[in-house]
Amino acid sequence: MPEVDFNTLQSLGLTTPTQDKKPESDLGQGDFLKLMVTQLNNQDPLDPQDSGAFLGQIAQFSTVTGIQDLQSSFTDFASSIANDQALQAANLVGRKVIVPLESGILSDGGTIQGELSLPASSPDVSIKITDQSGQVVQSINLGSQVAGPVPFVWNGLKADGTSAPAGQYSVDAQARIDGQNFDLDTQIVADVESVTLGGVGRGLQLNLANQGSVDFSNVTRIF
Repeated sequence: MPEVDFNTLQSLGLTTPTQDKKPESDLGQGDFLKLMVTQLNNQDPLDPQDSGAFLGQIAQFSTVTGIQDLQSSFTDFASSIANDQALQAANLVGRKVIVPLESGILSDGGTIQGELSLPASSPDVSIKITDQSGQVVQSINLGSQVAGPVPFVWNGLKADGTSAPAGQYSVDAQARIDGQNFDLDTQIVADVESVTLGGVGRGLQLNLANQGSVDFSNVTRIF
């Protein structure tokens, strides 16, 4: 049987141009075809390799190469998403967001704003503002409200009319529905101090001023 010339295979487009040298542990297409040529040159002439098996080996190698190219494409795509996420994150720094929290930060002369989630209409909705020692400093009656988000604002004044010192205050909301009192979930307006990129498969984290971190997916609104 005549020998198979590697140059002939290259002229038929069955090899790739010479590229940068790969690590010795990698088997490139050129290396694979050299092994194929060696295999054909040294086969038993009385029992030659079936041409279908030869083409099948080439097809298998092409499949592996295709998978590697697909993995490379996905890596580039993931990198693109991460870069886009970084740009979006940069725009959030210094902005205000409303997120599920049970407390807010009162600055000197400032307010604490947010909203509560009312599952059904209620004739009596109220919130209590509690300092870090557990003392109630103000109660706000929001009256009758329909189901849905109910906004509220605490102006920073205590029940006696004096200004509360700056700091962290808990916000507890309650509503009377069908004759029973229910505790309600609250969302508080907070300042975004910085962001943390979670990478592929992980969400963006917002680092709030003096209020820890929350997932970006929990943000209800951005101001």
